[in-house]
Amino acid sequence: MPGIVLLIGFLLAGIILCEGIFAKRPRALRLWFGLTAGLVLMMWLPSLFAFFMDFTRMANLCAIALAWVLAIAAYIAGKAQKQEHSIIAEKMPPIKGVLALVLPFTVLFAVLQYTHYFREVDGALHVGQSTYGDLCMHSAIITSLKNASYPPNYSILPGTRLGYPFLMDALSASMTLFGTPLSLSMTIPDVLMGTMVAWGFVLLSWKMTYSMRVSAVAFLLFFLNGGLGFLYAFDFVARDQSAVVDIFTGFYLAPANMPDLNLRWVNVICDMLLPQRTFLAGITMLLPALWLLTEGMREREQGKSGWGTWLALGVLAGALPMIHTHSFLALGLISAGAMGTILLRERKWSNMNGFIVYGALALALALPQLLIWTFPQTFHGGALAFWPGWVNNTGTGLLDETVWFWVKNVGPVFLLLVPCAVSAKGTERSLAVGAALAFVVANLVRFQANLYDNNKIIYAAYLIMCPLLSAYLVRIFDRLKGIPGRAWISACFLTVSLLSGTLSIGRELVSDYQIFSADEVEAAAFLQEETPEHCILLTGRQHNNFASVLAGRNVLCGPDIFLSPHGLNYRQNAADVEQMYIAPAQNSELFEKYGVQYVLISSQERGQYALDEFWFRENCTLVFENDSVCIYRM
Repeated sequence: MPGIVLLIGFLLAGIILCEGIFAKRPRALRLWFGLTAGLVLMMWLPSLFAFFMDFTRMANLCAIALAWVLAIAAYIAGKAQKQEHSIIAEKMPPIKGVLALVLPFTVLFAVLQYTHYFREVDGALHVGQSTYGDLCMHSAIITSLKNASYPPNYSILPGTRLGYPFLMDALSASMTLFGTPLSLSMTIPDVLMGTMVAWGFVLLSWKMTYSMRVSAVAFLLFFLNGGLGFLYAFDFVARDQSAVVDIFTGFYLAPANMPDLNLRWVNVICDMLLPQRTFLAGITMLLPALWLLTEGMREREQGKSGWGTWLALGVLAGALPMIHTHSFLALGLISAGAMGTILLRERKWSNMNGFIVYGALALALALPQLLIWTFPQTFHGGALAFWPGWVNNTGTGLLDETVWFWVKNVGPVFLLLVPCAVSAKGTERSLAVGAALAFVVANLVRFQANLYDNNKIIYAAYLIMCPLLSAYLVRIFDRLKGIPGRAWISACFLTVSLLSGTLSIGRELVSDYQIFSADEVEAAAFLQEETPEHCILLTGRQHNNFASVLAGRNVLCGPDIFLSPHGLNYRQNAADVEQMYIAPAQNSELFEKYGVQYVLISSQERGQYALDEFWFRENCTLVFENDSVCIYRM
């Protein structure tokens, strides 16, 4: 398919680009950075051209042409550099150890992607538990970007600039422009990024510890995280044995995600990497950024200039805001904490040149994104606020005592984070302080209307701490040598730390929900083929709205669960939608005000409003009808 060929073209351009930029690095690192660069190029370059020619095929073709020009130029320059300088002696992790961790993760992630991203069943579309909500928002962005003008607007609130970081969805939109089906346009890059996250995590852990054993433990602690929720689940089972079924079939009753019990720091695979595509893209970029940060600090300790490392880090960081704003903020906080630690220790600003160059370059690239998209939405409606305690704070007090909240959400490893940070040395201690700064800030400040989203900053802090924490645990294990029961103690500790996450993944593997009926899929196909691309429809406000999600059409007002967390002013639109359905004859001026061209009436709208369907049938043109959906042209 041309869309997949387009993706491969950008990836190859990125690989060739990094063959030049990182010519002196080992091949495995060049490939990892190359795939990262290819994804960044595909996310960013088409949108830059779209400012002048809309988000069209031509914009994407110009983008890939520019990507190859940059790649060839960098390769030629790097080839000359490689001839003048020898390859940097970089100790790499054993390939068998890397594959033993990454391959099972990739298989798991691919299976979850297949079952959770619009799987067709008898003409209907099915998803999993964790993608039942967020996937609809991402799909609406993807389908609405086709031939859209820039900067784009929300398709679920026409006329409002899209301030949500949309470049991951723009990558999938590029693929759909060239004929890739919607589900594949998400699944293929997501599986690739999931693999890169697993691979990158191993490379970063190795970089920080140079131990495959430590990297393996860190891998498990990060990807199978889940806290102590299994204790609550097992308590329910002890009281009612039938409750064991709820662990694997209940809606949000998995041990790592029980909001009613204030278990909110969810499993990173099930509820973050899988449903939240921007988080997946952000972590994909954050891992090489943290690797470069670690390398730059190590080079500084060794008396090397390392300008190439700092410059590459600055460019990658500067590209982050509209890929994933929280990853950009987390990287900034970790970097600031690390820099501050070094500055306090050495008390010489002249030793901070690498940090200063990196920060200045990142800020120069990021500031236009922040001014155009992020700040207007962040500061709208007073989203930025002091809010100590994160989601544990209800606004009137704490639900749980602070330490207990984090122990039951993270598990016993939380109690070891401070001693492991104190025991770290040099670069690792500086990174630990940076992680602590990110964690503290995320627990004190609300950055967006949806307070829960601060967890994306907390995950970044936990990510950088996992290798240090694992090294600390391995040292304790080694010191217990000769003590009877050492293996059993370790097994119990890991079981308690990993069981909730493992059960949650098992629940996600068997989850299956219909999100669009066969009738709705048929109606969406009609809208795609027979209506103008950017027309405005009057529809209900359900989150699984096939007009916006599958067909990419503008709807007058989307659902609260998407609009409210983004801090958008939509209340008047929502009220007008109701009036236009229940009393269309008395509200003809509203149809003209909003430019409504089509009206959609399905079982969803009939259930939401006491609508006057007879008026629409008598006064509008019925252009589509099946057993449950009618579409009228005004």
